[in-house]
Amino acid sequence: MATSLPHGRLLGAAGFLSNFDRFSIAPLLVLIGSGLGVSLGTAALAASAYTLGYGLAQPVWGMASDRFGRVRVMRLSLAAAAAGAFASAAAPGAASLIAARGFTGACFAASIAGSLTYVGDVVAPAGRRQALATLMTAYALGTTLATVVAGALAPWVGWRTVFALPGVFAAHLALALRRLPEPELAPRTDGALRTVLRAPWQWYVMGVALLEGGVLLGCFTCLPPALESLGATPATAGALAASYGVAAMGGAWLVRLLSGRLGPVALIVVGGAQLSLAYVLAALHPSLWTLTLAALLLGGGWAFLHSTVQAWATLLVPTARATGVAFFGVALYLGSALGTGLAAAPAQHGSFQALFGVTALLSPPLTALAAYGRRRYGEGSAEPRRVTGPRPSDPRTDGRAARRG
Repeated sequence: MATSLPHGRLLGAAGFLSNFDRFSIAPLLVLIGSGLGVSLGTAALAASAYTLGYGLAQPVWGMASDRFGRVRVMRLSLAAAAAGAFASAAAPGAASLIAARGFTGACFAASIAGSLTYVGDVVAPAGRRQALATLMTAYALGTTLATVVAGALAPWVGWRTVFALPGVFAAHLALALRRLPEPELAPRTDGALRTVLRAPWQWYVMGVALLEGGVLLGCFTCLPPALESLGATPATAGALAASYGVAAMGGAWLVRLLSGRLGPVALIVVGGAQLSLAYVLAALHPSLWTLTLAALLLGGGWAFLHSTVQAWATLLVPTARATGVAFFGVALYLGSALGTGLAAAPAQHGSFQALFGVTALLSPPLTALAAYGRRRYGEGSAEPRRVTGPRPSDPRTDGRAARRG
């Protein structure tokens, strides 16, 4: 295995494009509604369809990747995503746009999961957290630029052009990924789905991802409305909330810098502390400045905690890695959907302080569960032990390593 990520720019570009396409629709909803003559609620169904397709398609792509190969499936999904993006740009009405966005989301779902799986296949455990932090920088950049670029371009060139733009790059990337060598698939006796569902640690990590999705992603969606409730304009609220993406990029850089010095448990604790502090500030003293600081802390917490748990997910089922990572993603986005749904009622009544207070109480248990589980799984599962000379084999430790692997 390599100690660093080969062809990292290609893999990062796939994740960047996926996040850019997913988050670019928010500034377009009003223009879509007026352009198609439908209400804002109807236009928002296009975003909901995208998220639904994105979440549900991940296991399908994961099982296909475990059977047919990582690069082959990523190229196929990007080519299909390009077709979906062009169909979105040409949609004559709301129904066709909703269907096209759902299809596009389902196709782009393979990009991030596929790139994460590729890291697990080709990068040695000692360099895996650093490689994943590199990818997360590209993902965060896509998230950050999506709303900024879409909001700036749409009034000048129209929402249809904004939808077509990722399609052009997806088609190009589907061809460029030919340069990416296909990893050899690990042999297994059972099907990928059965292999994943029989792994006890897979269920534990999915539980952590479910809680993380609700605490971090679900409640983060309430930051812009909370800023607007304090007098910020929608544009200002969006710009302040976008500091989350900036902090995620900076945090990913710090994770790369510190990954050789701190173990995964320490990185999880640092990330969890940032989440807790963010929600405590938002709950105790909500203002434009404290909520902006909360967005920065949430971005840093995402980089430290999520990237470490994500790296853990790539270790769990080596013989069905893509399927395991895909189910990790399903749990994360299901938690996000549940968190958003549960937060809707208090947000609608303006009870943001209470909402952030509850989330502040949930952040320490999330951190504790992630840190405890990662410690029990074993620090040695992420990084090989450094020895200065030959060491005799110990059947007891060898047996425990075999059961963990």
